[in-house]
Amino acid sequence: MNIKKPRFWSNKRPNLKAYMLYPIAFFIETTRKLFPKPIKKKFKIKTICVGNIYLGGTGKTSLSIKLHKLLNERNIKSCFIKKYYKKQIDEQKLLEKNGKLFLSSKRVDAIEQAQIQNYEIAILDDGLQDETIDYDLSFVCFNNINWIGNGMTLPAGPLREDINKIKNYDHIFLNGNLENIEYLTQEIYKINSKINIHLGKYEPVNLDEFNRNKKYLVFSGIGNHQTFVSMIKKSGLEVLKDLEFSDHYAYSKEDIDKILNEAGNLNCEIITTEKDFLRLNSYNLNEIKIMKSELKIIDEDKLIKSII
Repeated sequence: MNIKKPRFWSNKRPNLKAYMLYPIAFFIETTRKLFPKPIKKKFKIKTICVGNIYLGGTGKTSLSIKLHKLLNERNIKSCFIKKYYKKQIDEQKLLEKNGKLFLSSKRVDAIEQAQIQNYEIAILDDGLQDETIDYDLSFVCFNNINWIGNGMTLPAGPLREDINKIKNYDHIFLNGNLENIEYLTQEIYKINSKINIHLGKYEPVNLDEFNRNKKYLVFSGIGNHQTFVSMIKKSGLEVLKDLEFSDHYAYSKEDIDKILNEAGNLNCEIITTEKDFLRLNSYNLNEIKIMKSELKIIDEDKLIKSII
């Protein structure tokens, strides 16, 4: 089932709905503290967790792929680790296109497989809240537009854990198109003045395949839809309409037909993400263009030094 995030999660401040759900969020957080924490396992292979506190759409997969590329350029043998979820087949395929992926229902099992095959670094796409692993390094990803939403934890808000938990981490990665950087930096330093803040910007890699004189309809089922649309507009393409679906949305033929009809009525071409394209099941693919993007790390040297 694909559930779209409630709109009130994106409010800058909690509203009545959020406060009504707060007792549940408080109960969940309190209950977690009652259970004994498992002993964390340390591995010989270096483990880097690319995770989040905000639920979905923070650029974890993009950063994982970029780190893998940078490490390979330095002849460091790295791989991807991901816990298997049926609804995340698109992300799994995307990682497999860019490197070796070890997939398992338990992350510790996948890491052990990578260790046996003599990989030097394991990059975990997600898993920040997995208390069974003693990570060597963790990056907490945020989207510049979404930030922390209304600031409350699930289900009252979009946070997996209280934002003050960033006191426990050493690195934050801000993904997007460099929006709100000064404000976000100030907010982060109020909580943890010693944390390292890294910046990433999405850049299209196949812009030459698109005609700037044409108009476009953009659709996606990703957690950072508005960031994707913003990147396209900043690249000089005119977007007449954009359609947002829930993260990891499973498109039906009826969905694609509606998108094609809407584009026909507007007399424009269609753009989607590479991740969405992997979920289209061969429905009229000739009429849908993929805008491929790559994450550019603004402070690349600083980030790599923190790893190696």
